[in-house]
Amino acid sequence: MTFRIALFTLALLLPHMPGAAAAEPFPSTYSPPPSDPVLIVNATILTGTGERIENGSLLMSGGKIEKIGPGVDAAKGSDARVIDASGQWLTPGLIDVHSHLGVYASPRIDAHSDGNEATAPVTAQVWAEHSVWPHDPGFNRALAGGVTSLQILPGSANLIGGRGVTLKNVRSNSYQGMKFPGAPHSLKMACGENPKRVYGGKGQTPSTRMGNVAGYRAQWIEAQRYIEDWATYEKKNDGDGNEQPPKRDLRLETLAGVLTGDILVHMHCYRADEMMTVLDMAAEFDYRVSAFHHGAEAYKVAEELARNQVCGALWADWWGFKLEAYDGIQENIALVDRPEGGCAIVHSDSSEGIQRLNQEAAKAMTRGQRAGLEIPPERAIRWITANPAKSMGILEQTGTLEPGKMADVVLWNGNPFSVYAKADQVFIDGLLAYDRNDPSHQPVSDFELGQQLGASK
Repeated sequence: MTFRIALFTLALLLPHMPGAAAAEPFPSTYSPPPSDPVLIVNATILTGTGERIENGSLLMSGGKIEKIGPGVDAAKGSDARVIDASGQWLTPGLIDVHSHLGVYASPRIDAHSDGNEATAPVTAQVWAEHSVWPHDPGFNRALAGGVTSLQILPGSANLIGGRGVTLKNVRSNSYQGMKFPGAPHSLKMACGENPKRVYGGKGQTPSTRMGNVAGYRAQWIEAQRYIEDWATYEKKNDGDGNEQPPKRDLRLETLAGVLTGDILVHMHCYRADEMMTVLDMAAEFDYRVSAFHHGAEAYKVAEELARNQVCGALWADWWGFKLEAYDGIQENIALVDRPEGGCAIVHSDSSEGIQRLNQEAAKAMTRGQRAGLEIPPERAIRWITANPAKSMGILEQTGTLEPGKMADVVLWNGNPFSVYAKADQVFIDGLLAYDRNDPSHQPVSDFELGQQLGASK
């Protein structure tokens, strides 16, 4: 049996493995709440598709974008609430592809440090969602900055750190109530200094970059064998109970999910040479890297990233804080977002930076323009909307303002790439989730409410 046939067999078989839940474990329980129709008129609209609409209108109804364009009207007899957005700008909800909110929650104390299972170089069996604290005040701060969806990742101590999860930025008492419906899981991997420092410092492997690569490859070989073992079992199993299934392994299930294309790889990687090594390894084991994160040297291999359809999830100007970040330049994002298939993303990796993704994008846009590149707002907005959605596997649902997509929308007080820009109103699935001028629409974490002390006797 060829390995490709084995992959196909496993894709059919995984949901039915003995011991596996009949349905996906820990499913999303989020569903859009009821919302009234809203018509926003007279706005400058950045659609996220590369289009800019002056004096544009957008109609939201039933949690979806119904109409968008110049001169859009609600249907006759509609009870749509009309917002006159003269002088304001309208964009898709912002999306952060690299966040640790909820797993490194505020306040930053040891009790909230749940992002790194740094007990072994490979912990593919852990899921970041099982560490998410929904009452992290950081979610509300991000909402005030226009963030409507975000990917929560494990930390980067490990070669393979576990699964990431995509959340809607909504209030809930459980992470399942925030979980983005239908979003694929991701796998967080890391190359370079972090894993070799963490485990080499303990006298373990890996302690070198060559040890890193050997560690990944050994895991992929195990995952291939796991797929083949299940495919062989299925081929031989005739229902008489004589054939024993392979032992279920949560670590290998995750890795097998990457090889079958069901789980997306998001890889922490700074240096250009290491990105090229990882792309070769991905070709060896026939999987895709969805995005390289941090990528201080991504500009050096921008053409290769575009050719392999790999996004660069990058900072606007973080550099030099360790040796592998030494060659970072502020034109990085603009150079990676080359017209021929480039996919640049502005990410935060920060509970503070996530509050101003628009300003981080503005810095990158400005540096690109100073380097002679033409980067209008309608292009740059994709760095914090459509491109992260693409890398997270949710672009068909959100990330752009198009009819039929989720009504995740931000109304800004002006040009979102101005240092003075603020999100005035944020809609998630058509419902007003945040209003800068209305305290009743400014969510507060239960944690921030504190405790009422009883009167002393």
